[in-house]
Amino acid sequence: MRPFSSCKAWLWSVWDFAKEDSNRVKFAFKVGLAVLLVSFLILFRAPFHILGTNIIWSILTVAIMFEYTVGATFNRGFNRALGSMLAGILAIAVAQLALQSGRVSEPIIIGISIFLIGAIASFMKLWPSLVPYEYGFRVILFTYCLIIVSGYRMGNPIRTAMDRLYSIAIGGFVAVLVNVLVFPIWAGEQLHKELVNSFNSVADSLEECVKKYLEDDGLDHPEFSKTLMDEFPDEPNYRRCKSTLNSSAKLESLAISAKWEPPHGRFQHFFYPWSEYVKVGAVLRYCAYEVMALHGVLHSEIQAPYNLRLTFHSEIHEAATHAAKLVRSLGKDIGDMKRSLKTSLLKKLHGSTERLQRAIDMHSYLLTSNFDPPDNSSEPLTKLSHAFSTTLYDPSNLLTEFDSSGTEKNSNQTNQNAPSGTPPQQTESYHEMMRKQSRRLHSWPSREVEAFEEEEGGLSMEFLPRMRALEGTAALSLANFTSLLIEFVARLDHLVEAVDELSKMAKFKHEGV
Repeated sequence: MRPFSSCKAWLWSVWDFAKEDSNRVKFAFKVGLAVLLVSFLILFRAPFHILGTNIIWSILTVAIMFEYTVGATFNRGFNRALGSMLAGILAIAVAQLALQSGRVSEPIIIGISIFLIGAIASFMKLWPSLVPYEYGFRVILFTYCLIIVSGYRMGNPIRTAMDRLYSIAIGGFVAVLVNVLVFPIWAGEQLHKELVNSFNSVADSLEECVKKYLEDDGLDHPEFSKTLMDEFPDEPNYRRCKSTLNSSAKLESLAISAKWEPPHGRFQHFFYPWSEYVKVGAVLRYCAYEVMALHGVLHSEIQAPYNLRLTFHSEIHEAATHAAKLVRSLGKDIGDMKRSLKTSLLKKLHGSTERLQRAIDMHSYLLTSNFDPPDNSSEPLTKLSHAFSTTLYDPSNLLTEFDSSGTEKNSNQTNQNAPSGTPPQQTESYHEMMRKQSRRLHSWPSREVEAFEEEEGGLSMEFLPRMRALEGTAALSLANFTSLLIEFVARLDHLVEAVDELSKMAKFKHEGV
């Protein structure tokens, strides 16, 4: 039963892999078809008698040259054709020189030429500007060696070179024909879809991170050792955004391949600006860096109190929502190949970001170590609805009001909970107990105050600043989160400019909003 179950599981994994991207099945089918067509030249007697055993080069050419996309196949085919042609010309020239030099010096000249061609080709393919043609230099090396050596043994290097060049041309022609006409997979289309998916991934990951940060009450935090493994099964968009950071090489490879493709599908004009897709992807990755940093704050060991996060809930949520909407709209414009103005979206985004900045500036005292949070951890610390009135605002007045309200609240709680006739000393001890409870809820590290008292023999004057610093560090986690969000919004201006430049060069259809 075990072999059967393991085989069944493997078949299901293969099915899922093929179902995930149907182009994989198409590519495998096309390669098999191309190899079969070339093999007919050996299976049938007529072509085999004409080309002989050199026809095997056609099969090797198809196997080496056939790539996943049409553009990559054209690119590799160009390198293959140019390299084979140069190698054939060099082999014929050197072979003729060796034949005229005499029977004794002929192998010496051939050996020296093989050494020089191998050294020069290997050096030139490392030259920075010639790196895209690295495959062509490899073709020159092994094609030259095989032609010159086999021609020396067979006694007719010119005939050997021509037969092998014919075979390579037949294999290249079949590979290109099958790749273009049978279920073509265009590199340009792949690049277009990959960039649009990256926009959606960044927008979804931003909304996911902000939602969890504002809804997380801190009761079910994973261990820090587990978060280092980047395994968050409840955050699928996090992994998609992370893959966006590693998409640089893929986008560049697709852009290089797309440049070799003729006009096709929605990309009908020549010299399509595929390099602009790479530039837009680079700007988008800078935005994705900020989103990953936001996820880092979400899963950090030091967390801001839940009620402090609720205090700025509406401002953070509004800014993140508008930012994600703008990113998703830019991706949709690229996907639909249209150019639209983003004036209204930018105004809403900048307005919500300014409100978040003003809220942080006006209530910065909440993020300092001198502020003692109230006991109730499930309610916002203060209301921000009156913070943006048209009248002049003085933060010191609000701080005074908050201190007076907090004092009044504590006194009311004291009167309600403490028994009648309680001496002033017992009342003070009650306030001290509430203070300790507040520190347990909102300080980092989450260590019992009584433990410090047992070790230190009471809270000394030297230890109090340390506890306040730890509390301030936890509160500053919120400031870090909001600053990263504001930085993300600032980078969106560059993203809008990059997308607008792409839409101009690609001649997207203009639609006003």
